[in-house]
Amino acid sequence: MRSDVIIIRLVFTVILIAAGFILRPIKGDAWMSAGVGALVAACIILFELRIRRATLKTLIGAAVGSILGIVGAFLIGELIMRQESMAHEVRTFLTLALVFFMAYVGLMVGGAKGDYIELSALGGIFSDKAAKRDLKILDTSVIIDGRIADVAETGFLTGTLIIPQFILRELQQVADSPDSSKRQRGRRGLDMLHRLQNNSSLDIQIVETDFPAVREVDLKLIELGKQLDAVIVTNDFNLNKVSQLRGVNVLNINELANALKPVVLPGEAMRVFILKEGKEHNQGVAYLDDGTMVVVDNARRLIGRNTDIAVTSVLQTTAGKMIFGRLWEEAENGGGNGEHRTNGATRRPPREIRSSVTPIRITDQTDPIID
Repeated sequence: MRSDVIIIRLVFTVILIAAGFILRPIKGDAWMSAGVGALVAACIILFELRIRRATLKTLIGAAVGSILGIVGAFLIGELIMRQESMAHEVRTFLTLALVFFMAYVGLMVGGAKGDYIELSALGGIFSDKAAKRDLKILDTSVIIDGRIADVAETGFLTGTLIIPQFILRELQQVADSPDSSKRQRGRRGLDMLHRLQNNSSLDIQIVETDFPAVREVDLKLIELGKQLDAVIVTNDFNLNKVSQLRGVNVLNINELANALKPVVLPGEAMRVFILKEGKEHNQGVAYLDDGTMVVVDNARRLIGRNTDIAVTSVLQTTAGKMIFGRLWEEAENGGGNGEHRTNGATRRPPREIRSSVTPIRITDQTDPIID
C-alpha cells in the first residue's frame, strides 16, 4: 500500500476524532464523542477498502439501484404519512424503515447486476476507457502451475487480473481434498495467489459474478470472459480449444514457454564466421546476426573463415544468450567435409544458421572465460 494513501487515511481519522471531541455529539462526554468519531472513521475506511475492489459497472449499478430504492421509498412513505388512523410515531418509524430497506435492497441488487450494464450506451462517456481495459481471467490450472507469478514479476504481465469467486472455491476444495497430491496442488495454488496479491505492480480483482445455471467451471470461465470481454489465461488444452470455439481469446502459458525456447539446442549444427580469438587458448569467437556471441573451441586457426560447428550448450542469462560449440569435425569424429554419419548413411548438418561478418555487439557484453 502506498504511503500517501496511509497518510490521507490517518489525517481523515484524526479530523473525525477531533470533530467528535470538540462538537461532542454525546452530551457531557468529550472522550466518548471522540471514540464515536474514531468508530465512524474506521467504518468509512473499511467501506472504502471494499469499494476499491469493485468495478466501474458495479459502482454504477449500486448507485442507480440505491437511488431508485430511495425514490420508491419516498413515494410509498408519502402514502403512509397520509394514513391518519396511525399514530405519528408509527408512521415515522415505518417511513424510516422503508427508506433503509429500499435503499439497501437497491444497493445490493444494483451492485450484483451492474456487470450487465453496457457502458457504451451512456453516450460514449465511458466507452473509450472500457474498450481499452485489459482484463485477464486466471484459470485454476494456471494458478496451480505457478509460472504466471514468475511472468508477472518480470513486468511482462499488464492489465487487471480477474480471479472469480468460483475459482477460489475450486482451489479451496482441491486444497481440502483427502488425496495428498491434490491437497498439495491446491495449497500451491493458494500460495501462488498470495504471491500475486503481494505484487504491488499488479491490479488484482476478485469478482463475485457466478453462473448458477452453468455447472462446469470451464464453461463459467468462458461465460465470464464473454461478459467482461476479457482474456482467459490458462494452460489447459481443452479449455483453450473450447474458448476459441466460443469466441473468447485465450493466453496459453505453455505456448509462451514454447515461444521462449532457445533457437538452437545442444547437438544441433550451425555455420558461423569466426571473427576473432577468444580469451582462452585456441578459442574462436563468432557472432550471430542478433548479436549473440558464439564461442568455439579449437577455432583460432579458422579466424576469418566460415565453418560448421556443433552446439554443445546454450547459456541464457538476464543479460542475454551465449552459445558454446566445437568444430563439427571434432564433434562427429569425421573428416573435414562436415558430413554427419548415422547408421552408415551420410548427410549434411541438419541445419545451417549463418552469422554476420560484421557483428552486432552489445555494449555490456564481455568475452567469456572458459575454465
